[in-house]
Amino acid sequence: MDNHTLTLYHGSKSGIHGKIEPVSRDRCDFGKGFYMGTDRIQPLTLICNYERARLYTLQINLSDLKILNLELGVEWALLIAYNRRKMEMAKDSPIYKRVGNMAKGYDMVVGYIANDRMFVVLDRFFRGDITDSAFIHSLSAIKLGKQYVALTQKACDHVQILQEQELLEADREKLKKESEENRQRGIAMADEICRRYRREGRFFDEILTAGG
Repeated sequence: MDNHTLTLYHGSKSGIHGKIEPVSRDRCDFGKGFYMGTDRIQPLTLICNYERARLYTLQINLSDLKILNLELGVEWALLIAYNRRKMEMAKDSPIYKRVGNMAKGYDMVVGYIANDRMFVVLDRFFRGDITDSAFIHSLSAIKLGKQYVALTQKACDHVQILQEQELLEADREKLKKESEENRQRGIAMADEICRRYRREGRFFDEILTAGG
């Protein structure tokens, strides 16, 4: 395996039928695409409620793809906010247009996963309950894998399925419990960090007003 080839994972509620395409819901973290992750467990927790769930081990060749790499921070969060329709109050503003165009022209976005633990912190940031300082410190404290999102058919054509695994009922029940435990740990950790940094930084609406 060369430097341009990676092994990634994808969870599907009912299996992949036909060729791989960038057809997820458009309200996913980085928009409509085909989502893959570096952490095998993370996609499992997203599909454990579905009887026909499948886990795929994939190989992707990144050569010849135009890739947007996002570091963990406010820009990463703003792109997620845009795609989850959390920036509608800033529609027609320069920052809304800038973030909306951030991934335009790219075949793939690479950024950290907003998993069960991160949903709690993200929502608090978007609601204006915590500042960007508290938010970024929370991100740094929670160990996240990365997600690779194929935005174009060209990128999807670079993905090869290595293995397909069916989830048994016992596995799904175990994962449901693990997912809820992760969520509760995330809430507790976020509460502690947000208390520590509650007077530092800017709130989400202040960032939107200031233009980034």
